Amino acid sequence: MAAKPSFSPPDGFRLLPGYFDRAAQAALVEAVVAATQTAPFYRPAMPRTGQKLSVTMTNFGPLGWVTDREKGYRYEPVHPETGASWPAMPKALSDLWEAVADFPAPPEACLVNYYGPDARMGLHVDWDEAATDAAVVSVSLGDRARFRVGGPERKGRTASMIVSSGDVVVLGGAARRSYHGVDRIHPGTSTLLPREIFPEGGRINLTMRRVTVPGK
Repeated sequence: MAAKPSFSPPDGFRLLPGYFDRAAQAALVEAVVAATQTAPFYRPAMPRTGQKLSVTMTNFGPLGWVTDREKGYRYEPVHPETGASWPAMPKALSDLWEAVADFPAPPEACLVNYYGPDARMGLHVDWDEAATDAAVVSVSLGDRARFRVGGPERKGRTASMIVSSGDVVVLGGAARRSYHGVDRIHPGTSTLLPREIFPEGGRINLTMRRVTVPGK
């Protein structure tokens, strides 16, 4: 019996290892910590069931991705618990977008997910945006994670890889409609996150998205 061909990530998927050096990573963590003074991490809930996600989150930018049992997945201009506007996007993230997104308008949202040692993210597609032709660009900070990417079908074949602190993942082109998720965190593989703020270490993932169609 012939061996099944190995799975190749879809067109438009890019992993950029070590894009940010240690100093730049630390500066991004500082920006996240500063942002939580007005936009604290909170634990969102799934639509309909109200089941809490295993990650906690906040956002940068004029819009923030939120979810709850009553209204489901959406973008809002304010924090769902404090009612305050989201903090501004750090320049380092705006510069990253300009360098790798290949899109004629800036990002409008940067979802900030904190993964503790036992957190994960099931396979999903980011498809709550009107600007579905804009890439999704994410940055890993802290502990390593096993990232999984597949194709446009939830039950299709997938491949997994380790993403480390400072790595950047770009989902553009066909990859924009690809299922992806985080299988697990590898605790203790980074010393980046300050333990006085994140006692368990863990991982922060920053995911930039363009929400609206430019000009509309």
